[in-house]
Amino acid sequence: MSEHLPLLIELGTDELPVNALPGLARAFLDGVQGALSRRGVAFAEGARPLYTPRRLAVLLEDVATTQPEQASEVLGPYLNIALDAEGQPTRALQGFAQKAGVEWTALERTSDQKGERFVHRSVTPGAATRDLLQAVVDEAITAMPIPKPMRWGAHAHAFARPVHWLVALLGEDVVPASAFGITSDRMSRGHRFMHDKPVWIGGPGDYVDALRAAKVLVDPDERRDAIVEGVQAAASAGGGVARIDAGNLAQVECLVEWPVAVACSFETEFLAVPQEALVATMEANQKFFPVLDAEGRLTERFIGVANIVSRDEAEVRKGYERVIRPRFADAKFFFVEDMKQGLSAMNEGLATVTWQAKLGSVADKVARVARLAEALAPAAGVEPALARQAALLSKADLQSRMVNEFPELQGIAGRYYAIQDPALADLAHDDREALASALDEAWQPRGAGDAIAPSPLGRLLAVAERVDTLAGGFAAGLKPTGNKDPFALRRAALGLARTVIEGGMALDLPAALATAVAALPDAARPVDAAALAGELYDFVLDRLRGYYAERGVPAQHFSAVAALRPASLSDFDRRIEAIASFAKLPEAEALASADKRIRNILRKADDTVADEVDAALLVEPAEQALASAVEAAWAEAGPALDGGDYVAALARLARLRPEVDAFFDAVMVNAEDPALRNNRLALLQRLARRLGGVAELGQLSA
Repeated sequence: MSEHLPLLIELGTDELPVNALPGLARAFLDGVQGALSRRGVAFAEGARPLYTPRRLAVLLEDVATTQPEQASEVLGPYLNIALDAEGQPTRALQGFAQKAGVEWTALERTSDQKGERFVHRSVTPGAATRDLLQAVVDEAITAMPIPKPMRWGAHAHAFARPVHWLVALLGEDVVPASAFGITSDRMSRGHRFMHDKPVWIGGPGDYVDALRAAKVLVDPDERRDAIVEGVQAAASAGGGVARIDAGNLAQVECLVEWPVAVACSFETEFLAVPQEALVATMEANQKFFPVLDAEGRLTERFIGVANIVSRDEAEVRKGYERVIRPRFADAKFFFVEDMKQGLSAMNEGLATVTWQAKLGSVADKVARVARLAEALAPAAGVEPALARQAALLSKADLQSRMVNEFPELQGIAGRYYAIQDPALADLAHDDREALASALDEAWQPRGAGDAIAPSPLGRLLAVAERVDTLAGGFAAGLKPTGNKDPFALRRAALGLARTVIEGGMALDLPAALATAVAALPDAARPVDAAALAGELYDFVLDRLRGYYAERGVPAQHFSAVAALRPASLSDFDRRIEAIASFAKLPEAEALASADKRIRNILRKADDTVADEVDAALLVEPAEQALASAVEAAWAEAGPALDGGDYVAALARLARLRPEVDAFFDAVMVNAEDPALRNNRLALLQRLARRLGGVAELGQLSA
């Protein structure tokens, strides 16, 4: 039985690209594990990538020291080719046996669909794992996704960054291997500044502790925890709370080997600038952590994370404060100058900015969105005049200096400018607050996982903007194809659907899409506007398929509701919920199967099926009972359906199961008498329409 030992492979480099580092580490681990698995070498599962900016490491527990025995089976010629008429070996069989290294009489036989043939089977001892590791390392490195390979020195090697050392240990023994001209040993490297010397690794189990002693936290989870702990402690010491954005934290974790939190501050005068601009500068540009007060407002303090324990932390602090000051000064200048101009004045410049060649300028788009928002306002519970005014200002801040410098502040900057714009002084205070907030909310959801706009006016602008974007994008020939989506129309469709559904908006989506298509400029307006509006509705529904799948809604439930193409997506959502309740009923499966059977029967009917059932032609007790039960059920389910109580409607219709089962057991639908046959088809059609009032239940049947 093979012995098991831990395995360590470490690749030491110059500082690796921050954004690529986690992916490279994962690929290195996956590559080593995959190469071992392909060779049948067993190892313990559950390993995590280990890495710092200067190294990629794989640490596996319980790696088998040898391969299992290697069984081989080589198929030879069929008997009719291998043996002559006297049963003696032909040259073909003799050649096969010679190649296998055995006498032909030692070969075995096997059969397949073509007949019996010779086969050579052998078992060889497994190779030692240490002898396989060179190939394992080579395969793992070759499979790594290097974003921009670079060369160094006088050789042809290429990697993400120059490679300087290679550690390869199986148990306590160094495994002979090489990579990029470097021969393996047991000497790693410590922190570049605090322990700039080789680090002896006695065995894989010593690796993490040995590097920690050399001021390197090679475990990214440990390093991340140290950053969070240090940043939170530094912020708390000053009476604040650190804002630790997940994306920013991930970047900082890839920048340091030994994190040290440094508390810093800036001049309070900069707090007059929108805090989102300051936060964006600190996080995106400098990888600092802002400090907030108890109410979540930005303070004049921030935390930097150094990669060294400095003998003079004050100098580190000064450096961090010095590097952030020019960016803050620029933001303050932009904000002050934008405030002098005013939001309404910014709007005038939109006429000179092209939105899309066939769709006109940004000002043209804003005008279309304003008309659409005004038309949809009553359904959203918003005053039409306020909706129009807000929509007309919805892209004004794109002309601001602040957004030009900080594109991620679009909408956010508009909110600040609207609050203080003298041109909006005539608005009532509440309306002005609502308008200002809506300029920001119109961009929500900004990405996956982001919330929708919280206010009715914000949701209205978000919907109107996306409806126009979809209509214009499709009309201009920019519909997504494959992975290409230049106008981000998929994201617009999902944002539209989420806003309507999660906001409970009573929006007639096909009508809104048709209105948007009709408002397009002549250069983009399609010949068949109705067809384009229908295509847009289908596009939105297709985005909903993934939306509901992520919420755990079965595909059959979605298809059952989508078959009815409800005009309101909020109504669509209520039907989805009702189907989920219906599917739990004991009658659900049988009724779904019956509905599917009924629709198939009606689809195959040669003649046009009558709309009404002739009671005089109901001769069988089972069809009389079904007709009576359908009308009784509809008398109760119909009002519930009209009132949007789909759960109650389906629950009542589910009670039709006994009569439906009895009908199919006792009644021949395709009777020889045409009058009886057509009347029974009319009864089934009436039943199908009742059952399909909420969704096409037959879609639930496998």
